[in-house]
Amino acid sequence: MSDPVLVEVLRGDTVESLHRGAVVVVDADGKTVLALGEIDRPVFPRSAVKTIQALPFVESGAADACGFGDRELALACSSHSGEAAHVTLAEAMLAKAGLAERALECGAHWPSSQDAMVELARAGKVPTQLHNNCSGKHSAFLCTCRHCGIDHAGYVEAGHPFQDMVRVTMEEVTGAVHGPQNRGIDGCSIPTYAVPLRSLALGFARMATGNGLGRERAVAAKRLMSACMAEPFYVAGTNRACTRLMEAAPGRIFVKTGAEGVFCGALEELGLGIAIKCDDGASRAAEVVVSQVLASLLHKDGDVSTRLAGLARPELRNWRGTHVGRLRPASVLATPIAA
Repeated sequence: MSDPVLVEVLRGDTVESLHRGAVVVVDADGKTVLALGEIDRPVFPRSAVKTIQALPFVESGAADACGFGDRELALACSSHSGEAAHVTLAEAMLAKAGLAERALECGAHWPSSQDAMVELARAGKVPTQLHNNCSGKHSAFLCTCRHCGIDHAGYVEAGHPFQDMVRVTMEEVTGAVHGPQNRGIDGCSIPTYAVPLRSLALGFARMATGNGLGRERAVAAKRLMSACMAEPFYVAGTNRACTRLMEAAPGRIFVKTGAEGVFCGALEELGLGIAIKCDDGASRAAEVVVSQVLASLLHKDGDVSTRLAGLARPELRNWRGTHVGRLRPASVLATPIAA
């Protein structure tokens, strides 16, 4: 089975490029609401599952012991842009656990925010691990290790007690096996597991509804997702897709991007989970797809649906700022989805 074209890229009025991929929307019982492409093919979700990976942070009591609120919980689930507020908060989270930047094992890279990168370079500084887009998640990992009395050295390695805790949580929430046979290494050095797209969507439907999670986990899941929706800037950053989508319908939409064209999301009011994978790994395409899927699912709310549909049709401009084309969802995504 070949994945369908999901996104068209136009230069002028002529299609210049195409993006293929797969999309699945399910409820917490696993009932399929939308399925396009190879939804049972394993994919690496990468950063799209950070909210599930953050469950031990809340369930263990570490977040409460540190006195953390919505911003810290959102940063724990983030792929942030390395803006000053992100870096400062990650550093403060570590300090609560009596740790500093050197305890992180995620590696350093320049901020993805161009403004933050220029500001750092202009000051004659180089990035630290706090600028890594995953530093919030790793800070939460370290806080959990300290709270649970786990030696944090090597906390990113497969087989470390903390990573075993995360792995088991991922298995329980998604229903998919996470083992050596489908394990890779993520960009921030922790294990990542290739699982069916359908399982990812199911996991986020469960996170949104609490169905199948047990009482304590359901409370933790709701708390994390509510924090992300309350503080979308700390999930991503200025003008980032995750931030803009959650701001389009405050408190109603949860989304999280992952590298290589992955997006996951959930709509609590409809009890649905969403998972997307673009075959070529293009983030621009995944952003169009998730925006259109959300617009279609929320078609009964005209204002919100219109805002989301606008995000699904971004303009393309050249270096002079001249409008040269646009992206648009392919026809397979055009029909409103009966949820």
